[in-house]
Amino acid sequence: MIDPTLLTQAEAVLAACRAARLRVATAESCTGGLIAACLTAIAGSSDVVERGFVTYSNEAKTALVGVPEALIAAHGAVSEPVARAMAEGALDRSLAEIAVSVTGVAGP
Repeated sequence: MIDPTLLTQAEAVLAACRAARLRVATAESCTGGLIAACLTAIAGSSDVVERGFVTYSNEAKTALVGVPEALIAAHGAVSEPVARAMAEGALDRSLAEIAVSVTGVAGP
């Protein structure tokens, strides 16, 4: 079950995207698709959510959203340059006008 607070935030994102006539793509690592799940848990979200990429491994970051291996080697998977490359890759590989990406350390 998704936390109701997250759903409220997702509803706000969807409303803002609708108002601006924008579609969104997600590229997620440590969240494993939770952002896309929150957005798509809301009925009618398909007019905003274009697609999502779960790029948990470094190999997935490279294969799915085109993050260069050299960038990961230079900065680490948990870095601003890699997060930026993930978002840019999601834009390049989707029909969305905006993208969100997240990378970090998973765990308790």
